[in-house]
Amino acid sequence: MYRFLLSRQWVILTLIALVLIPVMIELGFWQFHRHERRVAQNTLIADNLKARPVPVESLTSPGHTVPRADYWRAVTATGTFDTAHEVVVRRRTSADERIGVLVLTPLVLRDGRTVLVNRGWVPAAPDQKAYPEVPPAPRGEVTVTGRLKADETTGASGIKDLRGLPDRQVMLINSAQQAELLGREVLGGYLEQTAPEPAGNSPELIPEPDHDSIGAHMAYAVQWWLFASGVPVGWVILVRREKHDRETAGGTDGGAAAPEPAPAAV
Repeated sequence: MYRFLLSRQWVILTLIALVLIPVMIELGFWQFHRHERRVAQNTLIADNLKARPVPVESLTSPGHTVPRADYWRAVTATGTFDTAHEVVVRRRTSADERIGVLVLTPLVLRDGRTVLVNRGWVPAAPDQKAYPEVPPAPRGEVTVTGRLKADETTGASGIKDLRGLPDRQVMLINSAQQAELLGREVLGGYLEQTAPEPAGNSPELIPEPDHDSIGAHMAYAVQWWLFASGVPVGWVILVRREKHDRETAGGTDGGAAAPEPAPAAV
């Protein structure tokens, strides 16, 4: 009755179905884990943003790698801006997707160590090799509040990465790289300024990271699992249809009525 399942086309179809089921289940779990990570990250961001600000020196030190648990942590730093060693970070976008640069200014703390402060975004100069117009940092001792961020890194983030770049322009915010340039201790990571607000809103402060949306990963997970459950259902439907078609064809061929004998001659 089901001998047709041993045919080549049905063996191939069955093997494909057997492969698709675990693959779709795994894809569903992949999306589910992405959903869990997004939820965990949103929770971390929200908790760290609303936490009471602490001195940046209590969370990082020279050569320190900022752990994920401290990302976006509210911190404060008191010191004097070293505008002579200010640099800009190329190819960064503003909140409304305009291309420009980030203003990175060292802040010399009271103990002589330095923390990098991302003061915000400004438009790039028309000539990419020229230094853009950057509003001056406040003079004298200031207290800056911001979000603690980890160093941006690539395979190599030393001074060699600056070859070919215009003077006072970098591609990454990296404390080790700036420590080499400055010749003094720089705290690991950097501070993304949130206060005080600059006059005229320039540089433009970096907005809070999104921590409300969770994306469609959970919907995609459910979708993959539905696909996985649909494969065996579809296979059964195809088998029954094939069986029905074969039985119908067989009944038509074998059940035809025999012709009536011709009447005997009188």
